[in-house]
Amino acid sequence: MAVDIWIYREAVPQVDLSDYHVEATDGEIGKVDPATFDVGADAIIVDTGPLVFGRKVMVPVGAIERIDTEAERVYLDRSKDELRDAPEYDPTGYAEQEYRIRLGEYYAPFYD
Repeated sequence: MAVDIWIYREAVPQVDLSDYHVEATDGEIGKVDPATFDVGADAIIVDTGPLVFGRKVMVPVGAIERIDTEAERVYLDRSKDELRDAPEYDPTGYAEQEYRIRLGEYYAPFYD
């Protein structure tokens, strides 16, 4: 099944995901940053905090396997290493086509 990385895989609850814990396939990687609302509904910003020297990465919502609103956790289909290697979130360029193309080129091969 092809996955569109910029679209949720299934319906998601209308809830503020800010500060939800983010789980990679091999453990917790950080929290959803409030900047998520600045980028729109097709990606979340993950603040890795001290786990990766305070990096923030933009993750297309297609990488979200599920959201647990009771536990306030977002589960991704990526490992910690894959998120560490992802392009860093650029708060000045997130809306630019070139930046989104670079993100798409990084994330899309995981679904081929």
